[in-house]
Amino acid sequence: MLTHTSPGRVVSNDQAIGNKNSEDSNITNGAGRLKRLWRRPPRLPPRLPPDAKVNNNGIGHVPGNIDARSMWITRQQKVKEAFIHAWSGYKKYAMGYDELMPLSHLGTDGLGGLGATIVDALDTAMIMGIDEVVSEAGSWVEEHLSERISKKGQVNLFETTIRVVGGLLSAYHLSGGEKGMNLTHAGPKPAVYLETAKNLADRLLSAFTASPTAIPFSDVILHDLSAHPAPGGLSSTSEVSTLQLEFNYLSSVSGDQKYGLEAMKVMEHIKTLPKIEGLVPIYISPHSGQFSGENIRLGSRGDSYYEYLIKVWLQSGASSNSNTSYLYEMYKEAMSGVRHLLVRKSIPNGLVFVGELPSGSNGGFSPKMDHLVCFLPGTLALGATKGLTKKQAMENNMLNFEDLENLKLAEDLAKTCFEMYSVTSTGLAPEIAYFHTEGFSEQGLDGGNKSSEYVNDIIIKPADRHNLLRPETVESLFVLYRITEDPKYREWGWQIFEAFEKYTKVDTGGYCSLDDVTSIPPHRRDKMETFFLGETLKYLYLLFGDSSVIPLDKYIFNTEAHLIPINLKK
Repeated sequence: MLTHTSPGRVVSNDQAIGNKNSEDSNITNGAGRLKRLWRRPPRLPPRLPPDAKVNNNGIGHVPGNIDARSMWITRQQKVKEAFIHAWSGYKKYAMGYDELMPLSHLGTDGLGGLGATIVDALDTAMIMGIDEVVSEAGSWVEEHLSERISKKGQVNLFETTIRVVGGLLSAYHLSGGEKGMNLTHAGPKPAVYLETAKNLADRLLSAFTASPTAIPFSDVILHDLSAHPAPGGLSSTSEVSTLQLEFNYLSSVSGDQKYGLEAMKVMEHIKTLPKIEGLVPIYISPHSGQFSGENIRLGSRGDSYYEYLIKVWLQSGASSNSNTSYLYEMYKEAMSGVRHLLVRKSIPNGLVFVGELPSGSNGGFSPKMDHLVCFLPGTLALGATKGLTKKQAMENNMLNFEDLENLKLAEDLAKTCFEMYSVTSTGLAPEIAYFHTEGFSEQGLDGGNKSSEYVNDIIIKPADRHNLLRPETVESLFVLYRITEDPKYREWGWQIFEAFEKYTKVDTGGYCSLDDVTSIPPHRRDKMETFFLGETLKYLYLLFGDSSVIPLDKYIFNTEAHLIPINLKK
């Protein structure tokens, strides 16, 4: 049994479970009944190294000096090398800018000029143990970020919170801040990260206080602490509801409750609004406090609303008695609504996907699925087992029929998300896919990989063929591997990583986005998003590593993959 490392003490899985469920006298019978209901997916053998032999019973024989564990250690090291290569390009050509333009060897400030790549990459470097990068990034934060915060102009509340506030708080914890892990001694003292996060959050609070309702404005002017709505006046539902993990944790470690109080007002307000089977439109007005329009989707502007319903509840300790239990009820209702209203199967091969309702439940169904929706398999699995393995949750009689349904949907959707990669010529997913259904079909718009079983199921329109190095699929593969312990998720992640290496790596440093994943060679786009270092490579590194590192029943990842400990004050 692997041990889980938690702040300040080591707890085995058995102990952790014992604490969660002391009434174990009735566990075995209930778990036995559930096991009979649950059919395990087939397990795939690990991919063998070139010199491995296959014996006549089909079981691979790996030479004694190469075993599965060492293979994954080697693969994890490859991800670490990719991170170092990405950072080297950023450091050389764009240090201090938000993002690297790897082809033109320039930096660009598209996120307000707060050095977003530095803060996003910082905790990844800590987790990977790359002290040189931790020192470089941490020193930049200490020497430059506070001044930037005091002088910069407009920033987006959501992007700045998830990337910069979230990144600083994760660095605070990982560098040994209150009850923290102390993974590194490089860089500044933990207090530097906390004080910088407070300075930034104090300015971001104006988005809440300037609004006439509980719904914050979308944009903040940092230097004068003012805020205003986005053009058109509306906020994205996902943006206003994806601030709570960060602000709650900041309140917890700073001792100042104002951050969490303001952020949680949003959720408490949304609780009172009408919904369609738990699903909500993607726009909301800070002026009226009401949803705007009828467009329902789990892609852009909708996605992380659903993610934070379950994660904010888990952050508070996942108790049915907690004052956040309403979020768990909202999450369960929403996932039931997803299964009922948004889940369909493609033809001819029955890929399970999540579509959209552009005109609400009374309008037509669109078989469109953003890559962003691929966060959902991980969220569904996390919501079902609360971060424990499926085996542990079953043994402790923690899974009801709805949990099992959500786990099955998680596995089906993860397969679809992976096939969105393998169906293309490059092995990399498009930004948006459509699915062939009885009501929707377009000829000649496949992904280019004619050998894929699903080449006729997935439709990729010309405008949607770009790849931005997004993390959502590998995020879900990481969570599902941790929860199901099925090695196929690691194999899928490795195939995706190999495709990134083959087609997006820039020799002079960094990685680039692609304009068209269906053509070879793909035309390259001059942009390395911050989340490639903050999320994509972090999740791949953790996927290939030991499952006792950053256990999912002790930590929540915010929507930018920054770590937040569960129920710190408990």
